[in-house]
Amino acid sequence: MKTVDAYNFAGKKALVRVDFNVPLDKEFNITDDTRIRATIPTVMKIVNDGGSAILMSHLGRPKGGPEEKYSLKHIIPALNEAFGREVKFADDCIGQSAADLAASLQPGEILLLENLRFYKEEEKGDVAFAEKLAKLGDVWVNDAFGTAHRAHASTAVMGQFFTDRVAGYVMEAELVNAKKVLGEAERPFTAIMGGAKISDKILIIEKLLDTVDNLIIGGGMTYTFTKAQGGQIGKSLLEADKQELALELLKKAEQKGVKIYMPVDNVCADDFSNDANRQVVRTGQIPDGWEGLDIGPETVKLFTEVVLASKTILWNGPMGVFEFENFATGTNAIAEAVVKATEENGAFSLIGGGDSASAVNQAGYGDRVSYVSTGGGALLEYMEGKTLPGVAALD
Repeated sequence: MKTVDAYNFAGKKALVRVDFNVPLDKEFNITDDTRIRATIPTVMKIVNDGGSAILMSHLGRPKGGPEEKYSLKHIIPALNEAFGREVKFADDCIGQSAADLAASLQPGEILLLENLRFYKEEEKGDVAFAEKLAKLGDVWVNDAFGTAHRAHASTAVMGQFFTDRVAGYVMEAELVNAKKVLGEAERPFTAIMGGAKISDKILIIEKLLDTVDNLIIGGGMTYTFTKAQGGQIGKSLLEADKQELALELLKKAEQKGVKIYMPVDNVCADDFSNDANRQVVRTGQIPDGWEGLDIGPETVKLFTEVVLASKTILWNGPMGVFEFENFATGTNAIAEAVVKATEENGAFSLIGGGDSASAVNQAGYGDRVSYVSTGGGALLEYMEGKTLPGVAALD
């Protein structure tokens, strides 16, 4: 796989697939610019070489056509600041306006195309649509690891129209760090799996049982495990049809010699609200009408001890409903433990995108762990051993 370091962009128009799918508030202000900042080295390498960069991305999930709230024009001020120059904007990603602006682009200049998903052909991986995009540039740079698991027109299909296909710095770093955890993990190796559903994490948990020493399970998925073991979970999140699977995963872990750590107490609430009444109860003893929304203080102690004794840490998924301040304690405590293990004990820590990345960044710890992935689903699928179309298209 060729990377940007091995390519001279002088005089070239680089068509760069980036992931600018950033969260916006109601006034279209960016609330987390991590994904934009991540692309700065790749874009600056192109323009500093004497090339020009044509950036293409999706934003949100528009339904079958242009929608004002999903226009990428809203992020132009942030891009101007990030790249230290005025970024041009095409109000379409294909068509005459995009073609004219791309053709007139000079070395050192940057152009952003409008949201790719305003065309349904993007997600369908339409070859003709990919070819239209490809005509705008001379070299294809894929730096959008977060969408590499999708066989979309811009993330994979358009590679066939280029002799020169290059991985950007984000893509390269994601693969290097994922491989470090998968194949070169220093032991003890601890994986922390959180989030709402077992069904989202089955394959990655099964894969990790072959490589980790410890598996910490937190978040909403724990209540399905608890229920399967005969515990009371009140009105907590439950995947009733996954109880048998939960017991099978515990059995497999035991057979493979993997230590499983699950909550011993929970913070539960009488309503799904930050202002709800709260109480701490032992795991399996949540009263009727109450639901578990975070791990309890004894669990925080237990999980922290395991994390601090680890040399490799993979974390994907929060420990509770961290969006609610009163139920973010467990997630924040785990973030602190991962930072301490990294900074004081020399552990390698990989935060696996999605909600975990948001939680770590919100707590201000993003630059104090080894690596924060920009791709939740893509990272999980890569670690499950699946071929990612966006990566395969670069080989």
